[in-house]
Amino acid sequence: MRYAARSDVGRVRAKNDDSAYVGLHLAVVADGMGGHAGGDVASAATVLDMIHLDKDDYDGDAETVLADEIQTANSLLSELVHMNPKLAGMGTTVTALLLAEGKLHFAHIGDSRAYRLRNGEFEQVSVDHTFVQRLIDEGRLRPEEAETHPHKNVLMRVLGDVDASPELDLATLDVEPGERWLLCSDGLNYVAGHVVERTVRETPNLRECAELLVELTLEAGAPDNVTVVMLEIAEQTTDEARTDAVDIVPPPTASTVAAAVSESPARPGGSSFGAAKTPDAEPKSGDADKAEGQPAGDATGETEPGTSTDPHLGEHLSAEVLREDLAGRPHELVGAAATAAETGSIPTIAGRTLARRAATVLTHKSEQARDDTEDYKPASPPRRWVTVSIAAAILALIALGLWLGYAWTQTRYYIGEQDQHVAIFNGVSQRLGPIQLSTLETVTDIRMSDLPEFSQQRVRQTVPARDLYDAQRIVKNLERTGTTAPAGECITPSATPATPDATATPDASSAPATPGETASPGAAPTPEASPAPTAPFCEVAK
Repeated sequence: MRYAARSDVGRVRAKNDDSAYVGLHLAVVADGMGGHAGGDVASAATVLDMIHLDKDDYDGDAETVLADEIQTANSLLSELVHMNPKLAGMGTTVTALLLAEGKLHFAHIGDSRAYRLRNGEFEQVSVDHTFVQRLIDEGRLRPEEAETHPHKNVLMRVLGDVDASPELDLATLDVEPGERWLLCSDGLNYVAGHVVERTVRETPNLRECAELLVELTLEAGAPDNVTVVMLEIAEQTTDEARTDAVDIVPPPTASTVAAAVSESPARPGGSSFGAAKTPDAEPKSGDADKAEGQPAGDATGETEPGTSTDPHLGEHLSAEVLREDLAGRPHELVGAAATAAETGSIPTIAGRTLARRAATVLTHKSEQARDDTEDYKPASPPRRWVTVSIAAAILALIALGLWLGYAWTQTRYYIGEQDQHVAIFNGVSQRLGPIQLSTLETVTDIRMSDLPEFSQQRVRQTVPARDLYDAQRIVKNLERTGTTAPAGECITPSATPATPDATATPDASSAPATPGETASPGAAPTPEASPAPTAPFCEVAK
């Protein structure tokens, strides 16, 4: 690949969330999202994790390697969120091309775009994973309406901590010398499509083409970051440097560190390291990326020293290791990834050694992948156990409340009807779903037909009692008087007058009273002839 890259923060945003890398065999554009905290971290971490793919030797497995590395970058973002919860919700798009063994391997997720110009035909190869694109595919929206749709920036697929295994668009394409590719973030969408096509067609110099596309975006207002990677397929010459995967660099000695420190001020500024010196692209220091704002790695709160080592975990991927690797290959690195590499704020996972990561990605053995996943699987957050404990406690309290309520109902009694007879029931005359809250205690000999009508109605509607003794008292009242008495009261019949003789002699008390024996209203009252009420039935029963 011959290439040129440019990234700009735009005229509205405070920092650049885009990242891009392009070399002889690899081109990647990532557009981060996640607001102030995590957009630049997501794109920089993804691009920096993929740069070791910039090589040609894959033994026919390049497409699998590319897909696996993007999935690995996705897990890296999840681990970064686990380490720093403030990054929750961050994500990034990825559009990548890998030129290996005479084929061009394409991988894509999100709304960054890939265009190809071959044999005079300019076409968009990628498909936007957006809500409006889905509406267009379903015929519910016209393409010209998509640019003004209020939800045009809503993504349906993206890398990040939202999906453990995101779905990628993958393809292996035939490649021809001379064909051109344009990879860009969605910030370029503010330039009309026909203007983009004309610029790519009519600008032979790749550097000038990338610069012109960014300038056109700035003239259109540039409300978003914009990143452009232009590349052209060319025949490889013998004098072009080969690129290898990132290897573990031995710990530098004190003299090496001193030399590196002394040389660091002389390193030119800008966003690209070792930019490719291709015939049609002269590197321009400092203008390839005009991003402003915080470095991408600052949000993670972790800046690994360039020479730190851990005897148990091996060499960490540090800024010094990254710089030494990038210095040995022609490339351009722009956007948040370039800022992270320059400042030494590399968003990586401590303990993720290069050798182990390379073994996971490049061997493609399921057993090894499973072992590495278990080694670096983050511990389950303790709040899950807290939630389970709280739920179990709530269920236990509900069960205890239901049991206590049922136990209370079994201390109650009531009078009801059973087989046309008066019966005593234990419990309450209610049902809890299929559960009957009462049981039959006893059936009396009192027939319902022998009771007055109003007493039958009361029994059928059930008569509550405080306890078994109270229920037996009510049954006695029904048996003697045919009525029920309220709890704590007794049925007392009306008083009947009696004569002194009747009260004096046992024979008179046992004889029934006749109308002639009763005192007339006009008779003079005597002290002996006073009403004598009969004792209450409940006391007689006692």
